[in-house]
Amino acid sequence: MYTASWGDVVRRDLFGDRPDRRDRPYRFVIRFALIVFRLFRFRFDVRGQEHVPATGGAIICSNHVSFLDFTFLGLAALPQHRLVRFMAKASVFGHWFSGPFMRAMQHIPVDRSAGTAAFEAAVTSLKDGHVIGVFPEATISSSFVVKQLKAGAARMAVDAGVPILPAAVWGGQRIATKRQKVRFRRNVPVTVIIGEPLVPEPGEKVQALLRRTKAAIEALVEEAQRTYPDQPAGDDDRWWLPAHLGGTAPTPEVAAVLDDRNAAGHKVVVPKTGRLARLRARLPRR
Repeated sequence: MYTASWGDVVRRDLFGDRPDRRDRPYRFVIRFALIVFRLFRFRFDVRGQEHVPATGGAIICSNHVSFLDFTFLGLAALPQHRLVRFMAKASVFGHWFSGPFMRAMQHIPVDRSAGTAAFEAAVTSLKDGHVIGVFPEATISSSFVVKQLKAGAARMAVDAGVPILPAAVWGGQRIATKRQKVRFRRNVPVTVIIGEPLVPEPGEKVQALLRRTKAAIEALVEEAQRTYPDQPAGDDDRWWLPAHLGGTAPTPEVAAVLDDRNAAGHKVVVPKTGRLARLRARLPRR
């Protein structure tokens, strides 16, 4: 387990010998994140950092369980002195506080009604040798089970001729996730695993690469869950575990209903256990 130290915050070689001056805002944000990690003493189990290439383009494709996942994945790329440019909702770039930082860090805004510009910007960035971070589920999974993946990341890998690095993050949902109150507490373990690169094969179709990517992410998530050092403190603390592991998080089917209601403009919270069971009972059996 790794816990950020004050020495990490001020390390002069944290970003390599000659970091790009244009990335100063990004480096500032990372050092600030390390301060937060230190204050709350998050315990990181980061594996597979060696799979992040020291140079050249690559796409980190991860599951998505918390609002902090991008910071955790960025931590996994630091040993190779790489900064990850994440694709994020355009609304984040329009926010008065986060917008200037997102633009300064050269993240890529995604307008879901007109995604071509974001796709082309990402492919250009990959060909320029950057590492792009993508959450191909397109939103946080409130069931904490890997949802169906959007094909954009696989298309980018094929078009840019770069590898996909499947990844898993686990534990961040205990801190800040969708439809739950923020729980900033000390000593929460967070697991981050970067898998072996998936290189597009000659003539491989996008859907075939997408299937390989989903299978790899699911395997890494299962590994992260199996080796996670904490267990729920009691029945009231089982909300952060998926239903198939004995948790009280919504099943994927129930989560899909909640997502549909949210998309329709209704304010939605995860129902309490009794209401959740009744909602599950109303869903068609498979």
